[in-house]
Amino acid sequence: MIKRIAIYTRVSTDQQTTENQRRELLTVAERNGWEVVAEFTDQGISGAKGREQRPGYDALMKAIARKEIDMVASWAVDRLGRSLQNLVGFLTEINAKGVDLYLHQQALDTSTPSGRAMFGMLSVFADFEREMIRSRIMAGLQRSTKKAGRKPLDPEKVARIKRSLIDKISINETARKLRVGVGTVHRIKVQMCAEASAGVEVRPG
Repeated sequence: MIKRIAIYTRVSTDQQTTENQRRELLTVAERNGWEVVAEFTDQGISGAKGREQRPGYDALMKAIARKEIDMVASWAVDRLGRSLQNLVGFLTEINAKGVDLYLHQQALDTSTPSGRAMFGMLSVFADFEREMIRSRIMAGLQRSTKKAGRKPLDPEKVARIKRSLIDKISINETARKLRVGVGTVHRIKVQMCAEASAGVEVRPG
């Protein structure tokens, strides 16, 4: 049975063209005896955009839902989406409809045993990516909580830092003498410079 395929192409800017992607995929289809029954494209649209903001991608998914095609052919994985997690979600959805995927640059063809094995590996890596993202978010929240829990610097200490900086003592030396972090002194100096630029008189306290 001749495989009915839909070609999907995308470029991120209007200055780029999808023609090279399209031409290469048409050549692959001809070489494999596939019948191109539909072509979908998104011109000047980032792969990070959602389905509702990518009309070509949305039309492709509707064609898949109607079972009008047997395979989706695209130039590369980043044409479909910007994350491994998005790709696996896409693969899972089309797989549920009995539709295969061909990615030219990655040499991925899920209609073959090796392609299906690669799909299984991608699922594992997507789970890993989700866990890494979750870990980074949790670590960020913990850092924010610690920062929020710090006691504000004593006003007298702030005044002494300002006096030291006004006397042209370096940030490192000021931090050493007053036993505070270099970052704290730097932050106060930036604040003083901003106030001076705005015409606010800098008072040491």
